[in-house]
Amino acid sequence: MVSPDPQDGPWKLILRTYFQEAITFFFPDTAALIDWRQPPEFLDKEFQQIAPDTQTGKRLADQLVKVQLKQGNELWLLVHVEVQAAREKNFSERMFVYSLRIFAIFRRPATSLAILCDANANWRPNEYSFDYPDTSLSFRFGIAKLLDYKDRWTALESSNNPFAVVVMTHLKAQETKKDKQSRKEWKLRLIRRLYEKGYNRKDIVNLFRFIDWMMVLPQGLERSFWTELK
Repeated sequence: MVSPDPQDGPWKLILRTYFQEAITFFFPDTAALIDWRQPPEFLDKEFQQIAPDTQTGKRLADQLVKVQLKQGNELWLLVHVEVQAAREKNFSERMFVYSLRIFAIFRRPATSLAILCDANANWRPNEYSFDYPDTSLSFRFGIAKLLDYKDRWTALESSNNPFAVVVMTHLKAQETKKDKQSRKEWKLRLIRRLYEKGYNRKDIVNLFRFIDWMMVLPQGLERSFWTELK
């Protein structure tokens, strides 16, 4: 059994493993601009400079990534995964501050993208702005709300993008928090799907690990799960 980590841990790993697939799945317009023949470069040291709270173990799923555009120049992507169950009051402000720090320190504009994993259908922060008589500002960033995919389940099932499995796992983990028997059944179904979809061994291992991390079971059900899986 894989030891459960805080949710930031599995999200960071899966995002780094399938970065191209994630951007293509959630933000296709941005993905279409990128030359994916050039591997993305994860700017961990640079990100620590703009977000020092990462040094205390917070915001582990956030990524600052340099990619090459098809036109030949480079683009920096700030990708934030909000894994908290509750809405964050100053979320838009923090997205703006991170973007501002990137420009102030590195003189690079960044495309800011947020993946929202919360269960509040009405919380959709995508802008930070103020407007005074002589000064105004409007900062907009892209968002993907995982909760929206509950109504697109058939599309998720038919997709071959590994991030469809990630979204399905998150939604079912959220849905079965208080029903562990149902969680066990969905965990088996999701893992069985990996084989039915024909993923290669490496993808199966990566996605299996994510499913196991996200859908933790009580000890008794865990034993039953492994018996049925075998």
